[in-house]
Amino acid sequence: MTRRRFTQLAGLAAGSLALPGTVHAATAPDISLEIAPYLLEASPKHHIKTVAYNGQVPGPLFRVREGQPLSVEIRNRSADPEVVHWHGLFLPPKIDGAMEEGTPMIAPGETTQYIMTPEPSGFRWYHTHTFAGKNLTKAQYGGLHGFLLIEPRDNPAPYDREVFLGLHDWRGQFLGSDDGYMNPVYDVTTINGKMLGSGDPVKVKQGQRVMMHILNSSPTEVHWISLSGHSFQVIALDGNAVPRPHSVPMLRLAPAERVSAIVEMNNPGVWILGEVRKHVQATGMGIVIEYENASGKPTWTQPKELVWDYRQFANVADAGAGSTAKTIELTFDSKFQGHGNEELWRINGLSYPQNSTPETSPLLHAGERYRLVMINKSMDDHPMHLHRHTFEVRRLEDGAEIAGLRKDVVLVHAGKTVEVEFVADNPGKTLFHCHQQDHMDRGFMMVFDYA
Repeated sequence: MTRRRFTQLAGLAAGSLALPGTVHAATAPDISLEIAPYLLEASPKHHIKTVAYNGQVPGPLFRVREGQPLSVEIRNRSADPEVVHWHGLFLPPKIDGAMEEGTPMIAPGETTQYIMTPEPSGFRWYHTHTFAGKNLTKAQYGGLHGFLLIEPRDNPAPYDREVFLGLHDWRGQFLGSDDGYMNPVYDVTTINGKMLGSGDPVKVKQGQRVMMHILNSSPTEVHWISLSGHSFQVIALDGNAVPRPHSVPMLRLAPAERVSAIVEMNNPGVWILGEVRKHVQATGMGIVIEYENASGKPTWTQPKELVWDYRQFANVADAGAGSTAKTIELTFDSKFQGHGNEELWRINGLSYPQNSTPETSPLLHAGERYRLVMINKSMDDHPMHLHRHTFEVRRLEDGAEIAGLRKDVVLVHAGKTVEVEFVADNPGKTLFHCHQQDHMDRGFMMVFDYA
């Protein structure tokens, strides 16, 4: 280790501060990302011009140790300013990867470097955090997303191998709905950048316990995933261990959600893991799971209904222990702007940036616990994401209080209310937004700040 490298790590580990783009480390960075144009071959008949990390979709898997400082270098070889958001990490605003918090954009042709300390442990991810508007090839509509696994200090590893699967939707176009709103629809869907039948199968052995880390990196779509002939033992949501691991026949993942589940390989054959809804699977969302020495046509068993409930992974809250959290009410709605136009999304009657001034935005005090009461008065479901913090889901719709379910994205159904709590323990500007790219582009964001 050089003296310069030692000085960087010793001085910056605690704060994870950004370094000027002109600084060059004396040693190779721990994480190196190049953002550049890329031609994705989703199938021999489907070639998609996009932008990717390090010439692949999804971007490279980075396995890092919890609490161990890392040097990061990001080179932007694309035609547009870019930024990388480290989703689910407790980072300072300057390197979290959101310009609304103050993270500097990386200009075309420029390089930035910094030191970051990855926390907390679990299945995280990284992705672009830019504006797309009506261009459904930019921002999260493209290929800028990748896997990040933060290894815990003590990992018992109760499984034989890991598989990382990324769900994505491509070639979107706006389509007017019956109510006049414009929504994206897609004609290509992939798992790990390949349509069903075009990628290599996942090869397994009988008796293996396979940990499947599944990410929904879709810009706008919720996906339902089943593995024919098998069930999922869910052990973590959004990278955080659930208090009650539970076996389920299928998974539901809203945009930006992750599920970590163990699959017991106890049914030899050639199977399909894919989207439950037939019309979506038909656009490509599936991958073959192939046992050793098995052959034949992959088998798909169609489930009869869609089944998912966050509550089954949570504890029942102690009825006698009332919450002492300070309540922040957040009401979601939209303002119709005429047929053929995109609606304007609002939190408490205002869109970003009008809702993020000192007069309109919630002010957090370090060390205090807050309850976000999210009241969805719209006709759409919304995957709500809080940057730089993890929250505990406390109430879903009209159900009883629950406890122990920690996430960073939660789906708030149309016309329903969801309540979550978090401790304000990471000072600085904190972005709160719907993770649907089109909704975020239309103002569905708010910046909380600390006193």
